[in-house]
Amino acid sequence: MEALIAAGRVRVNGEPAHIGQRVRPGDQVKVDGRLVQLRFADALPRVLLYHKPAGEIVSADDPEGRPSVFDSLPSIKGGRWIAVGRLDFNTSGLLVFTTSGELADRLMHPRYGLEREYAVRVAGELTPAQMRELQTGIELEDGPARFEQISDEGGRGLNHWYRVVIKEGRNREVRRMFEAMGLTVSRLIRVRYGPLALPPGLKRGRHLELSRDEVQALLDTVGEAVRRPA
Repeated sequence: MEALIAAGRVRVNGEPAHIGQRVRPGDQVKVDGRLVQLRFADALPRVLLYHKPAGEIVSADDPEGRPSVFDSLPSIKGGRWIAVGRLDFNTSGLLVFTTSGELADRLMHPRYGLEREYAVRVAGELTPAQMRELQTGIELEDGPARFEQISDEGGRGLNHWYRVVIKEGRNREVRRMFEAMGLTVSRLIRVRYGPLALPPGLKRGRHLELSRDEVQALLDTVGEAVRRPA
């Protein structure tokens, strides 16, 4: 097809096509003046948003026999659900699944710099200096870490809530960053992964599949992230 495009024999919506051009449902593609019937049904991956409760493991095979997030997903023919990143056993919130390994890699790989946003409840309260330090960067046992954003969401009694944004997905990283400040995380909820937010009406243990238009919008956004690496 690239040779045909380079030779000027392909037109999209009446205009000469160019290599790398994205074609969407509704576009008219002609090769040598002949209309091409496009099939999009199998081209788009499937994407699920799952509200993970605490007490489930992100693995299909657990020697300890703990409940798995995969137990709650719909069966799929000729493919498998791929988890985009992980949430530890005691963390709840948004977990994204897709049937596309390429899409999963683009959502997870650090070079694309997609943000993860969490609601964090701790026993105690950060000082203004500690909040600045967490944004400037601290040293953990596996390297430097920092929050892109941190905001004080208030609280009652000993419990205090924060919103944090991070661009990495290292093991227990958010919890360890608060522990480095002397605070223990009592509840951790992921509320956003890149452009995907946890739907407010999605109950724990339930999933929501994105529509074709929503999947296409996600692919468009990821494409922008790829063209503009962090």
